[in-house]
Amino acid sequence: MSKRVSHSLLDPYVTLPLKARYEWFRIPRWLPPEALVLMGHCGAIVAAFGLAWSTRSVWGGLVAAAGIAANHLCDVLDGTHARRTGQCRNGGELLDHFTDPLSFAYYLCGIAVACGRLDLGLAAVICLFATAVLTNIRAKLVGEFTLAPVGPTEFKTLLVAGSLALSAAMAGWFPTGNPAPFLATGFTGLVAFGIIQLVVQLVRAVCEVNAKGKPADTTEWITVRAEDTGNRPNSRHNAA
Repeated sequence: MSKRVSHSLLDPYVTLPLKARYEWFRIPRWLPPEALVLMGHCGAIVAAFGLAWSTRSVWGGLVAAAGIAANHLCDVLDGTHARRTGQCRNGGELLDHFTDPLSFAYYLCGIAVACGRLDLGLAAVICLFATAVLTNIRAKLVGEFTLAPVGPTEFKTLLVAGSLALSAAMAGWFPTGNPAPFLATGFTGLVAFGIIQLVVQLVRAVCEVNAKGKPADTTEWITVRAEDTGNRPNSRHNAA
């Protein structure tokens, strides 16, 4: 497994205290950690719908903030629960890393719907998955899964704060009227930041894997024919 290193600015103040208080949540020992992963994913789905309605209802932002907080809590505790109960499995880690970028994609789609900028949503999702692919390939080649100083925890914190601010604006606490134009402006800045960070990380990753990565793979692809694996199509089906 790749070594996991977080350079997150907020993890020492958000993630680590939650992990240290794992017992407070009284999670049943029999509960598989994969269940926490799926619960967190459901929280992200709820949050996405809340974000989509955040410029139409005062409740949208509140639902979004609650869903994002629940997603992060489950994301923090699933690994701790697995280690404390001896349920660490490769499948669980695969599921965790598979659902994480999907959760962020839901958030971005919800924001795009809220401000009526599906073009920005498409750009944001492409940038998100490009970053996820880059992170995982780098981890495979270097043997270290690294989180940047501005990573998932910072992004979720920003989303929670923004969701609460949208709810307050819809309640009339700010004399801004419909907050959709302001959300679109902030979303534009977020997408621009994501693209810049992706380019910087790509350049750094290429240099790092060349300097510290495993020996380059010089082998050829092995092409396996169906008859070599005993999976030759049924002749009756061919005849049909």
